[in-house]
Amino acid sequence: MNQNSLLKFNLSMMIIHSLRSFSLMKHIFYSMFIRSHHIISLMLLACSLQLSAEWQIEDAAIMGTTIRVEIWHKEASVRQQGIDKVLEEMERVNRLMSPYIEQSQLSKINKYAHEGPVEVDQDLFELIEKSQEYSKLTNGSFDITYASVGHLFDYRKEVKPTEDEIAAAKLLIDYRNIVLNPEQKTISFLKQGVKIDLGGIAKGFAVDRSIRHLKDLGIRHALVSAGGDTRLLGDRNGRAWLVGIRDPEDTKEVIVMLPLQDEALSTSGDYERFFIEDGKKYHHIIHPTTGYSASTVRSASILASDSTTTDALSTSIFVMGASKGLELIDSLEGVEGVIVDQQGKLYYSRGLEQEQKNSQTSSN
Repeated sequence: MNQNSLLKFNLSMMIIHSLRSFSLMKHIFYSMFIRSHHIISLMLLACSLQLSAEWQIEDAAIMGTTIRVEIWHKEASVRQQGIDKVLEEMERVNRLMSPYIEQSQLSKINKYAHEGPVEVDQDLFELIEKSQEYSKLTNGSFDITYASVGHLFDYRKEVKPTEDEIAAAKLLIDYRNIVLNPEQKTISFLKQGVKIDLGGIAKGFAVDRSIRHLKDLGIRHALVSAGGDTRLLGDRNGRAWLVGIRDPEDTKEVIVMLPLQDEALSTSGDYERFFIEDGKKYHHIIHPTTGYSASTVRSASILASDSTTTDALSTSIFVMGASKGLELIDSLEGVEGVIVDQQGKLYYSRGLEQEQKNSQTSSN
């Protein structure tokens, strides 16, 4: 941490410790810039940032991203069981829902569902069903059939389809092309060429299931993250988790810090998987209407009680843009958000904006 960053961090700690009660900290946020990872978890200690011996941390590469687990428990064996359970769950969801694994059930849906119903596991069926609900809620801004176009891109190899290919494939993007049979637990497509991808909701689902496993083990303080999707179980053993949202302009910097507990946070941004060709950025968040990368905002971050919700909504709000996105956020109970547009302007949901005003009043 450089000298300026340390000064800002110390100042932020003074602000937090000046709050009269922990409950005031729940959604209070403040902008600051420090060197950081994508999602930062810091223990708020006055004298030291070293972790207690009763905390255990592990990272793993699963689901095409970095999985991070932080667990507090007095017994080392329980901590290890918790970490093992989380990683096993992440692997299970990946095997079930990855479009890159040929034998996954999702891959079989994409291959055979246009021919007739494909039977799937309960979890996959329910998540596709949940995706349909978000499609209706967002008027199609969230649409897992975006993959009908999305699969034509290869961001690592910087390969994109032609305009004609996009024009033809985008006609297949419509969540109503998916037919669900709740009794038989089958999925079918109305048109050949339709493909689905749960990249905008599956990681959040996996995080939620992981948290459930930790609760079953009696763990009450933990963090589980999968890329941009993070859920916090309890507090940081008596102190807030301090979670940062990355600056999309400079991903080594943090644009907003949030002290949180028992909450989920997801961020969708245009800086994760992308390439630039002839001055135009092509990234993985496809606008269902155009078939091209959504381009009105740089990032959208959502706070709610569970990661399935925050994952789906952060993707939706990114596509919808700041104005319509904030309108949706403010209409939903228990949901807050932060949006960064193409010019770097920050937009806050009504609840967070009010908390900011309250925190400024309290610190004066």
